[in-house]
Amino acid sequence: MFARVISICLDLRFQPHRTRVSASHRGARAGPSPDMALRRAARATAGLTATAAATALAFQGFTNASDVQLPKDPWSESSTPLPSRETTVRALRRANERFDVLVIGGGATGAGCAVDAATRGLSVALVEGEDFGAGTSGRSTKLVHGGVRYLEKAVFQLDPGQLKLVFEALRERKTLLNNAPHLTRALPIATPCYQWWEVPYYWAGMKAYDLVAGTQGLTMSRFTRAGTIGELFPQLAQMRTDIGEKSMKGAIVYYDGQFDDARLNVALACTAAHAGAAVVNHTRVVKFHKEGKRVVGVRARDVLTGGEYDIYAKAVINASGPFTDELRRLSNEEAAEIMMPSAGVHLTLPAYYCPNDLGLIIPKTKDGRVVFMLPWLGACIAGTTDSKCDVTMTPSPTKDEVEFILESIAPYLKVDARRSDILSAWSGIRPLAADPGAKNTENMSRDHVIAVEKDGMVTVTGGKWTTYRRMAEEAVDKAIQTAGLTEEAGKCRTHTMGVVGAHGYTNDLFVKVAQRGGSGFGGPPDETVAKHLAHSYGDRALVVADLAAYSHLSKRLVPNHPVIEAEVVYAARAEYCQTATDFLARRTRLAFLDVDAAERALPRVVALLGAELKWGYMRRRRELAQAKTFLSTFKATS
Repeated sequence: MFARVISICLDLRFQPHRTRVSASHRGARAGPSPDMALRRAARATAGLTATAAATALAFQGFTNASDVQLPKDPWSESSTPLPSRETTVRALRRANERFDVLVIGGGATGAGCAVDAATRGLSVALVEGEDFGAGTSGRSTKLVHGGVRYLEKAVFQLDPGQLKLVFEALRERKTLLNNAPHLTRALPIATPCYQWWEVPYYWAGMKAYDLVAGTQGLTMSRFTRAGTIGELFPQLAQMRTDIGEKSMKGAIVYYDGQFDDARLNVALACTAAHAGAAVVNHTRVVKFHKEGKRVVGVRARDVLTGGEYDIYAKAVINASGPFTDELRRLSNEEAAEIMMPSAGVHLTLPAYYCPNDLGLIIPKTKDGRVVFMLPWLGACIAGTTDSKCDVTMTPSPTKDEVEFILESIAPYLKVDARRSDILSAWSGIRPLAADPGAKNTENMSRDHVIAVEKDGMVTVTGGKWTTYRRMAEEAVDKAIQTAGLTEEAGKCRTHTMGVVGAHGYTNDLFVKVAQRGGSGFGGPPDETVAKHLAHSYGDRALVVADLAAYSHLSKRLVPNHPVIEAEVVYAARAEYCQTATDFLARRTRLAFLDVDAAERALPRVVALLGAELKWGYMRRRRELAQAKTFLSTFKATS
């Protein structure tokens, strides 16, 4: 098996990239039976010893690859001001000429499109109906990954297309980590083995994962003995009783990237604005304008004020994620569906469920799905499910989905997986490129689709966070081609382009932040708060620390969480935060980490935002009510 994987991997490394332009997928073939998997693992074992040394030598040098030096850009300096939302809206209302590109949707892909197009020298507008990262892009598993399970399917289903997706995603993984170093990290993830055949089986798979990553790899995967993994992950059960008293034989530890998804989404939107794009959130498209059959603009409604205005552009990109088909039908009522929504549920558990620097993957649940347990921002998240769902802005986990995750992780833990320990429960909707013949979503490809509609609009859907930059590049390429903007547009620059906060970030930045805040943090410099600020804001953390020190806003919003009052004011001034929900869910992650803590922080957040944004009494009352309703969707269903 391992030799077969190497052969396919090497073939793919020299194949040119081809973009998918249709929504149909090849039907998924049935996976191997357990007996077949055992036989294949046994056959693979014979070749492992001979190839192990060669493979290890081949990968020497990948682990310690130096970070890319980020080029200077207008937003490299923390003193660079960001255009306010009010200024941007006024400019959009007065716009007399067409923009080169209009992007609809401010999630990962839409914000990525705005950054890409603006830094090519094009005039760009972006409208987002809710907030940046309010949908799928703020509710991911927080992994920057190639897709271990897709690699397994590629091998057993002999599908080079799936393997190409992994290869592409692993290249983009390293790019994302380089471009946003403050919001990302490399995280080791353990695959525990309780049966002897699992050791060579998963070892071969992870070595294939290393091979596909090539020079873009993070750190080599390795086998770790049971005693060692028990020391590193003391919560991990040494004996599984659900499969007949099987003791742990060891674990295969591999590396993937981890990140703060919503904060990266906000950083991308702010980066696009710094690059010259007109970026507005809470602005919905209610109508398309056409010349003949071609879309040339939209009627946009400001949700916060109720006002409407028109935006015209030479090219329009639909990057609205789960709402892709809804937007397409707004232009063409007869548009066939090309997107299938899939729910991914996660639970946030106390930090004591897993170490702060080692995750866990359960590669085979009772129904064949994958569940992760990952440390994240001082807590532990467990998920995810994968099932068809309806499209909504506030998806909530069902009781069955919550029970499925708890039941899946329980056999692997010494501690009891208790419902009462759940701090927050949340669901996200993946916009999968639809296969009309698919009976379930876990076997669907995570490839993306870029299509030019009959009305000339460019639609991009599918894919995943890890490949957002590549998706954006291809969508902008298609928009340039469709609108005849080849002469106006420069080359794509986003391969090595730091987002806001990245340029001045160093691993010891938190020390400068702590010293800058000084006694303003309420006594001796608070290391926990300083690290939180450095990782959340990058070099802008120094600005937040100054605000805390000189404006008496250093107090934590709630005990046991390092979020401070100065962040509320900074979010309103420099990150387009317009509502209390924007702050609790996306400028900080309190709603996802601890819904009860978010509710306790809510009154103070409304008071600070209200003062900064000049809200009246009724607006403050409305913010409290709307935020409470939103936070109720994060409570585990009883």
